[in-house]
Amino acid sequence: MRFILSLLSIFIASFSYSQEFQITGKVLDDSSNPLESATIYTEKPGDSSLVVYTISEKNGEFILQGNTAAEKLNLIVSYNGYAPHQQVVKIQKSIVLDDIQLQLMDNALDEVTLTASRAPITIKKDTLEFNAGSFDTRQDANLEELMKKLPGVEVDSDGNITVNGKPVSRILVNGKEFFGNDPKIATKNLPKEIIDKIQVTDTKTKSEEFTGKAGDPDNKTINIELKEDKNKGYFSRLTAGGGTDDRYELSGIGNYFKDDLRLSVLASSNNINSSGFSFDEVFDMMGGNARTIRFNSNGSFSINGNGFGSSNGITKSETAGFNFVNEWDNDMELSTDYFYGRNDTETRTRVERENILPDSRYFTNSLSSSNLINDSHRANLRYEVEFDTLTKLSIAPRFNANIGTSFRDRQEETLDENMNLQNTSNVDEMEELTSADFSNNVDFIKRFGSRGSYLQLDLDHSHSKQENENIYFSQSTFINTPENNMIQDQLIDQDENSNSFGAGISKRSVLAEKLFLDLNYDFSTSKSRNTRNVFDAVDGNYTNFNELLSNDFEVKSYTHTPNAAINYEGEVWRIDTEIGLLSTSLKTENFIDEVSFDNTYNNIFVDADIRYSIERSKSISLGYSTNADVPSVRQLQPVEDRTNPLNIIVGNPELKPTFNQRINFNFRNFDFATRSGFFGYMYANFTNNQVVATSSVEDFVRTTTYTNVDGVVNGNLGGSYSKTFKKDARELRLRLRMNTGYNRNVGFINAVKYKSDQFNLSPGFQMTYAIDEVLEINPGYTLNYNDITYDINSGRDQSYTNHTLSLETTTYWPENVVFGNDISYNQFGNVAPGFDNTSLLWNMSLGYQFLKDNATLKVKVYDLLDQNVDTRRLVGDDYIQDVNNLVLQRYAMLSFTYKLSSFGGGKAPPRRGNGIIRM
Repeated sequence: MRFILSLLSIFIASFSYSQEFQITGKVLDDSSNPLESATIYTEKPGDSSLVVYTISEKNGEFILQGNTAAEKLNLIVSYNGYAPHQQVVKIQKSIVLDDIQLQLMDNALDEVTLTASRAPITIKKDTLEFNAGSFDTRQDANLEELMKKLPGVEVDSDGNITVNGKPVSRILVNGKEFFGNDPKIATKNLPKEIIDKIQVTDTKTKSEEFTGKAGDPDNKTINIELKEDKNKGYFSRLTAGGGTDDRYELSGIGNYFKDDLRLSVLASSNNINSSGFSFDEVFDMMGGNARTIRFNSNGSFSINGNGFGSSNGITKSETAGFNFVNEWDNDMELSTDYFYGRNDTETRTRVERENILPDSRYFTNSLSSSNLINDSHRANLRYEVEFDTLTKLSIAPRFNANIGTSFRDRQEETLDENMNLQNTSNVDEMEELTSADFSNNVDFIKRFGSRGSYLQLDLDHSHSKQENENIYFSQSTFINTPENNMIQDQLIDQDENSNSFGAGISKRSVLAEKLFLDLNYDFSTSKSRNTRNVFDAVDGNYTNFNELLSNDFEVKSYTHTPNAAINYEGEVWRIDTEIGLLSTSLKTENFIDEVSFDNTYNNIFVDADIRYSIERSKSISLGYSTNADVPSVRQLQPVEDRTNPLNIIVGNPELKPTFNQRINFNFRNFDFATRSGFFGYMYANFTNNQVVATSSVEDFVRTTTYTNVDGVVNGNLGGSYSKTFKKDARELRLRLRMNTGYNRNVGFINAVKYKSDQFNLSPGFQMTYAIDEVLEINPGYTLNYNDITYDINSGRDQSYTNHTLSLETTTYWPENVVFGNDISYNQFGNVAPGFDNTSLLWNMSLGYQFLKDNATLKVKVYDLLDQNVDTRRLVGDDYIQDVNNLVLQRYAMLSFTYKLSSFGGGKAPPRRGNGIIRM
């Protein structure tokens, strides 16, 4: 805390050498009507560097507050479609301007040229646009670092982006997807030097873009517009490194642009749990965050210190892929990508578990290890053609395949309440797995006129196949009942095939301006068949068919959803209402036992949202929706799974679909004048026919099946607040957040029904202090308090608190030297004896840039103190368990990165902030 207060003192002291000012005024159009969302900003006369900016309110008024050492500033007012206004203001504490009246831009006067700076922010009808050149970053920054400088934009340690509290689900480059739907490949690899504008809009499907239907206001899409002289050329990056303990990394990515054509290729190989494509200037393949801690709604938590590679174990991975996008003059567009990956993963897990029964408890301890080698293939294609301006057809097939071999072993023991040994088991398995998934979507749209009326037809089909062949050996010993000792030596051959088909038709009619009537009908059907054949060994050959453990089971489901909607899509009010019938039929058939189940469940279907935009960046929304989920084939399949002889699982073919009702509320506000934003949210889910596990324990052997329960409730209430202070090259960003969660669970403990109430409170804050091209400091703190109570066996009620402190520092001094430190300290309040309740992880990196910043030589140390752990506490319906996993530990590595680029004949980029507006 002293460190944080010191930072605040330094930042506040820096303002004493500058003068505070406040500029107020009002922006009008040429008819003296107020202009909302005009951009008002100030620049230094000498170098046109941005000082501060704001946005006008509904009544056209604005307040511009800032600090500067300059005596005079250029004040500029910009609004889309109007000629910009520019004047010089002399800095003093309070400046009141006369009304500023903008004139419509007359395109006929193209002989007149006005030189002016481009506005840092432009707000159009449905787009928030940032001018990349107005935001200072270090010279070699990527898109992610630029995004962190934008007002209202947050980028967390995992690379996830939110804009004014709304998550970003998609990133486009010149309107086209960049390597499929993974936004992090774009944010980590696109250099700032080629970016012209960053545009933020509501996320829309391809069909919504074509029809003009409003998109999803709770998710955002970012479109990166490249500079015109940078849209022809290439940029690429290559990295090679080697380190202690035989650690290594190799990776490269190349991108070629030519107008509407783009080709990208990438490849990597490493054994440090990395995707290979972060290219973070400080830590790159180690990841930007030393430790990830996740708190679950039921009070459990998990900590992972593997950085960018967050999976358990140690993985050697090899990856290659390409992405191709092109658009032709005949309105045809093709987008396709392919990825190949090979992972060789070693894991080792230790588990200590307390099993809680209504009147007693017992304990299980296990140690397991595995080695998985998997080859994966992923291919996507999207073809679109516009027959005319009103008719469009798109076809989008996808393919995924995995071929893997796994070797697993597990030793497990069970102890009673007095810690006396009751049974043991040892398991060895060798499994070969092959899976393939294919899906295709066909979308046809016919528009009628320009007011928004259309007819849309959707066809979806998918097919998946999975084949498992497992050579399984187990030996179980029962201390008190030796007659139950058992040896299983089996070949388990299991195949699962599923097919699904969906069809939908939608007709939109225009009732009035912005008021629409939507009639929809959706039909979907799926069929899954699971065949499990178990053969016991006889004289070393697997020839004895085990009918008890084998099964041939099929599940069919049919869903009909006819509904009607009245939708109003105004700028201030937006009302979406869909009401209809949700009819689900579920059929199961057991081909071996000749037992079947057939029933239909009808529920009301509702999907309604009301949104009120108080101002451009302030809105309130309220929503209510229902849905139904069909149980999985494994939950329905009535056959015993004895691959863990001490924990037997059997499905229930009479399960009903789960029915869920959801209520949500959101409030968002971002004030450009004060650079502050608040986001509040609430949601609650009410679930009937929830599928839960019900277990019975006999002679310390657990048998689990599934059943439906009513009365399950879960919800969250929380909010976040952010504020940015900026003075010339110095910037301070504060982010406060609070989340509270509640869960009412219903389940069974040894066939006795119970209810539990789980409450979670998690406040936290993050702070960033930065001096451009000198340093950046990011401290953070999170507290997580949990309270769990049960209506039976109150002895298992528990309360505990966990703490996480983090600190990231990056310095860019002296010139061309980048020094980074990433430290995380965790303290856990409920870890069992034998597991550390504190941990400290420190990653360090030192890089030197040369050859005109195109080359970087770097030394990095992962887990400097050699204290990396992966510890988890999981709280379940009838157990509490602590888990410790094998993780990547300390290593040092020397790496070399080189980048090549050529754009538009090697033209130099224009001076930051300058532009020509022709009138």
